[in-house]
Amino acid sequence: MDYTNLPKRNILAIDIKSFFASCECIERGLDPFKYPLVVANPKRNGSITLAVTPFLKEQGVPSRTRLYKIPKNIKYKIVPPRMSLYVKKSKEVVGIYQSFISIDDIHIYSIDECFLDVTDYLKMYKKTDLDLAKEIIKTVKEKTGLTVTCGIGPNILIAKVAMDIEAKKSKDFIAKWTYDDIESKFFPITPLSKFWGIGKRMERNLNLLKIYSIKDLAYYDKSKLIKKFGIMGEELYNHAWGIDLSLISDFKNHKTKDKSIGQSQVLFKDYNDENIKIIIKEMVYNLAERLRRNHKNTTVVSLGIRYSKNYGGGFYHSRKLDSSTHNIEIIYKMCLSIFNNYYDDAPIRSVSISLGGLVDNNIEQLSLFEDYKEKVKTDSTLQAVDSIKKKYGKNSIIKASNLLKDSTAIERNKKLGGHNK
Repeated sequence: MDYTNLPKRNILAIDIKSFFASCECIERGLDPFKYPLVVANPKRNGSITLAVTPFLKEQGVPSRTRLYKIPKNIKYKIVPPRMSLYVKKSKEVVGIYQSFISIDDIHIYSIDECFLDVTDYLKMYKKTDLDLAKEIIKTVKEKTGLTVTCGIGPNILIAKVAMDIEAKKSKDFIAKWTYDDIESKFFPITPLSKFWGIGKRMERNLNLLKIYSIKDLAYYDKSKLIKKFGIMGEELYNHAWGIDLSLISDFKNHKTKDKSIGQSQVLFKDYNDENIKIIIKEMVYNLAERLRRNHKNTTVVSLGIRYSKNYGGGFYHSRKLDSSTHNIEIIYKMCLSIFNNYYDDAPIRSVSISLGGLVDNNIEQLSLFEDYKEKVKTDSTLQAVDSIKKKYGKNSIIKASNLLKDSTAIERNKKLGGHNK
């Protein structure tokens, strides 16, 4: 594979080690590498552990398991989860990243994991990416007590896989991989689900093709992968060779100049194909409101799903609409169509929706199946609702579904940009 013309950025994939458990230990003046602590509901023996300390992992206790599955001979302390503490600590860590580079070059992947593009800062600091990573890791440790692991690579994919496969096990928790390492470090990875972006279902599908390692995937007929899996087949092939053209800027969730608007949400518990639809509908509702406020329609709908870190993988796909619209139901149905086609029956921890190809909504192509009078009535009602919310706050009018236990709308309406005001 010729990597000559591929991007060679300096990307850091940084993850906080055993985040929830480490936060709880540090708050109690304990060393997570020496103390047996579990974060879970202490009132139920069947509770799933949200996190365990590195000390327990060394004894063979996985980060997510049922309490009753932990061997009886292992003594440990159970503490209930405190999400407000974890959000606070996560903000502190991101604040440290921002003291080194701009937020525009940081992608917050989850509450405990971020990607940093340090390419344009190395000359200023007169450091290599490895040296800068070590300084960031040291600063996080000194200011928060938390230990982070870091993968370094020329693109997001290689940095992430370097972190998952090597950094978490290395003595200094750092691993730097380049394109030259693909054959020696990517190819041996097996089972396939250990590789970022490949879930259990896809692993089973690939195994049926007698693909069991990343090397098998890299040398499989690309055209056959595309025929079998569509665009995802091409992506699998490229990723097996370490090819990833995505940039940090591709993941930013702010509005770009008349091109797209988007929103993402990191969830604080696992969702599935039933309750995630509540979240998707709420996000579509918010984005449609932004379309109306800016007098825009969308022509392209994109949906991204990231699975729980312990499962790995996810997807991001886009579809073009037949005509431009700001209709909530049309956008929502398109999101569901994407979701139903690509969902892998895995626990969901992050959702992102983007509405692209924005056009002015003063000229609109009407559908033969759409009642124009009903459309005008609906738009008038929504505009009235928008006006009330603008004057009295987002929670002045809420939908009945916002009261469901899995809804996050009311809490998110109290925040600014996903954070406490």
